[in-house]
Amino acid sequence: MPSYADLPLHYGHVPQWLARRMSLLGGAITEAIILDYGQGEFLRRMSDPCWFQALGCVLGMDWHSSGITTSVMGALKKAINPRSAELGIYICGGKGKHSKETPNELRVIADKTGLPGDQLIYSSKLTAKVDNTAIQDGFQLYLHSFVLSNQGEWAVVQQGMNDATSMARRYHWHSSAFKSFTESPHTFIYGQNQGLILNLTDTAANVTKDGIMELLKEKPVHLLPEIRNLIMPSHHELRAENVNLKRLGSVLALAHDTNPADFESLLMLEGVGPRTLQSLTLVSEVIHGTPSRFEDPARFSFAHGGKDGHPFPVPLKIYDETISTLKDALYKAKIGESDKKEAIGKLSAMSAEIEKNFIPNTNFDKLIEEERRNSWRHNGRTVFGKAPKPKGGDQLLLF
Repeated sequence: MPSYADLPLHYGHVPQWLARRMSLLGGAITEAIILDYGQGEFLRRMSDPCWFQALGCVLGMDWHSSGITTSVMGALKKAINPRSAELGIYICGGKGKHSKETPNELRVIADKTGLPGDQLIYSSKLTAKVDNTAIQDGFQLYLHSFVLSNQGEWAVVQQGMNDATSMARRYHWHSSAFKSFTESPHTFIYGQNQGLILNLTDTAANVTKDGIMELLKEKPVHLLPEIRNLIMPSHHELRAENVNLKRLGSVLALAHDTNPADFESLLMLEGVGPRTLQSLTLVSEVIHGTPSRFEDPARFSFAHGGKDGHPFPVPLKIYDETISTLKDALYKAKIGESDKKEAIGKLSAMSAEIEKNFIPNTNFDKLIEEERRNSWRHNGRTVFGKAPKPKGGDQLLLF
């Protein structure tokens, strides 16, 4: 499914202290999804722009910026490719000159796996042609990532730039099976067009090559079986209006108002502090949540903040505890001890249960303020440096 999201254009590099952690946590999240749901589900999620944005937020990237695309794909490629034989997932291409290496990388994978290299390369090139040339929307592609399973299923994440509007547009594609390009490449495009995110194709139909070419002759408005919005605002700070406060409040209530020992399913997480539990709950939702749970991806920035300090500095201590807990759970699951992994999996369900009767108040700004005041305790850090110790108290306020 090609889909797209419009994002404010951001420049700059991800600092090494964050890039390394993004790769570790991104790899662990990917492994957890594949272990529980399979490679196909991971590819489906990669094709969902809201889920992808939520993943970028939980990894500590700026909550709405175009930089999420490059950074997340780079982190995943670094984490996944050394383990491709084990995980059954390969990531090709990337930004700029790396995108041009996609055909060569696909040939190497095809030689190793026996997959149809020429068809994969054709698919890679055609998705880029559709988004860069056939769709005349003013965005020039500069990133192309091709994600492939050992079963031949694929997803594409690519991004274009519009200098005139200072916006970037991210496109997602997915094919549920790829023996040839004519086999059900479910295609729809998300993005801002005249104020709407438009679906360009019928997702229920099996689309052939000729059908794709006919599609390009049609006006998008004629092909709208479904509309879903992902329009990221231009303002840099995170505001209450950008977050589902009821959902966020239930996560905070689970993490801070409840002793995990009270829940039989959380006994394996004994020793994990409230702030880490908050992050683990949001990570759990990225792994196990349903598509409707990602309509407000900014909420996931409350796991590990953002490198620019919005909504608060990245808490490195909490980030490392999250990585350690998830990786330990995955390791134990491999040797037959799945209790800890199951406990993490239940966090998202427990948060959703609390949400049913949860009534949020108006303490959103105070929550961010207190997260920032406590940031030094968690070794908070941004691209501008370490979070300083504030004067006065540092008691965390909740919804």
